[in-house]
Amino acid sequence: MLEMTPSFWDRWKRRHSSNFDRSIAFALLSQVAGLREYFAANPALTSDLPSTVVKPTTSDSLITQSELEDSEPNDEFYDALARGESFEDEDSDDDDVMIPKAGKVKFKNVSWAIASFSMKPSKASVEKSELVTNVTPVTIDSNHFHGTLRRAKSEDETNSWSAPGGENFMIRGKTYLTDYTKVVGGDPLLKLIAVDWFKADERFDSVALHPKSLVQSEAAKKIPFMLVINLQVPAKPNYNLVMYYAAERPVNKGSLLDRFINGSDAFRDARFKLIPSIVEGYWMVKRAVGTKACLLGKAVACNYLRQDNFLEIDVDIGSSTVARSIIGLVLGYVTSIVVDLAILIEAKEETELPEYILGTVRLNRANPDTAVPI
Repeated sequence: MLEMTPSFWDRWKRRHSSNFDRSIAFALLSQVAGLREYFAANPALTSDLPSTVVKPTTSDSLITQSELEDSEPNDEFYDALARGESFEDEDSDDDDVMIPKAGKVKFKNVSWAIASFSMKPSKASVEKSELVTNVTPVTIDSNHFHGTLRRAKSEDETNSWSAPGGENFMIRGKTYLTDYTKVVGGDPLLKLIAVDWFKADERFDSVALHPKSLVQSEAAKKIPFMLVINLQVPAKPNYNLVMYYAAERPVNKGSLLDRFINGSDAFRDARFKLIPSIVEGYWMVKRAVGTKACLLGKAVACNYLRQDNFLEIDVDIGSSTVARSIIGLVLGYVTSIVVDLAILIEAKEETELPEYILGTVRLNRANPDTAVPI
C-alpha cells in the first residue's frame, strides 16, 4: 500500500526536485502508476473484483468527496508528473561526462532551461545551405497526394496524421561541440505530403517501387527530391508506417543533405537520427519511449534505396530485441496515444552545425485495424 498526502506532495517534490527521478518515492509511484495503467487497459482482470470508495467521515477531512470524484478517472498520474518533471533529451551516443571541453557544467534533464534562452534555427539559412535557392520552387499541392492514413482536419481527430513544427524537439546548436548547448528545433526543411499505413504477412521493403505508390505518380515525378521513411513494425501481421517528404527545390551539391542522399550506407547509418516524443499517453509508454535522439542506423537495420528523385529508408524495427519490445508495448496502447517524431541528419562537424529537422509527423491515436493490406 502506498499513501500520498496531496497537501504536502508539491512541497516535498520541490524540496527534492534535483534528485526526484532517483528517489525511492519516485520509484514507488512509478510502479503504482504502471500497475494502475495496466489494469485500466485490461479491465477483464478486475471485472470480478468489488469496487469501493472510502468516503470522509468528518467535516474537517483533508479531502472532500467532490475532490475524490474529480480525481478519478481523468486525473492521470503521468500527466500530473509530466507537468513538473524535466525530460531527457541527450543524444543516444553521448557519454555521461558532466564537464565538457570548455569547462562548463553539462546540465542533464534541463531541456526547459535550454529552451528558455535558445533561438530557433532560421529556416531561410537552412534552405540556403541545403537547397538551391536561385531556382523557382515547385508548387506542391497536397490534394494531389493521398495516403491510406488521412490527414487530420482538427487536433482531436483520431486515427490521423499531421505535421507539427520543430518547437517540441531539442537539437544541437551552433556551439554544441564546445558547450553541448541544444536549441529549439525550427520548421522542418521538407514537407510531409502523405502517410501510408499498411499491413503485410512479411516485412515489406522498397515501397516506393510499388506500381501504386504515390512516388510513381506523375505529380511526384515533378518534385525535385523526395524522402520516403518506411518504418517496419514487427507484429502479427506486420505493419508499415510510410511517410513521404518532399523538397520544393533541388538539393545543393556538397551539402550535408546531399552527402547523406548520395553517400555510402555506412555514412547514412552514422547520421540518420530520430527523436520521439509521446505528446499524450500512458506514463509507462512515455518512459519506455523517452525523448532521447536515436541513431537508427546503429540501433536497428536500415536499408537504403536511392533512385531517380527519391531516397527510401526501410527501418527494420524487428532487427533489435530492445526496439521490438518497446514497439510491442506501444502497439498495445497505440489507439490511446499521440506521438511526434522528428527526423534529422546528425551534425558531427562544426561546419554542419546547427542541426536542422528534416521532417516531422504526429500520429494521433492510430488504429491498427484500419491498416490497408499491401
